[in-house]
Amino acid sequence: MLIRIVRLTFAPEHVPAFLRIFQDSEDQIRQMPGCRHLELWQDADDPRVYCTHSHWESAEALNAYRRSALFGQVWPATKALFAAPPLAFSVQPAILPAPAKA
Repeated sequence: MLIRIVRLTFAPEHVPAFLRIFQDSEDQIRQMPGCRHLELWQDADDPRVYCTHSHWESAEALNAYRRSALFGQVWPATKALFAAPPLAFSVQPAILPAPAKA
């Protein structure tokens, strides 16, 4: 599983437009092959900052979404509203070694 977090900063006047874009596309994104989870977070200290938090079966599934027509509509519309460059990164659950036996 791959977890993708994208931090997005908007000018205050663009936040309502972004929220409409997200609301209009979230169900379609959740239905993309390999998408297991999607939610939107808002920064606790800065109401202009949002993060998308999604879970994907694999990097290939995420990349397939990023090549899709849906992404080709959603990302440019969102990108036009930015007040700062986005910060995007992917992580995966850490596999910790079993505790040593005494």
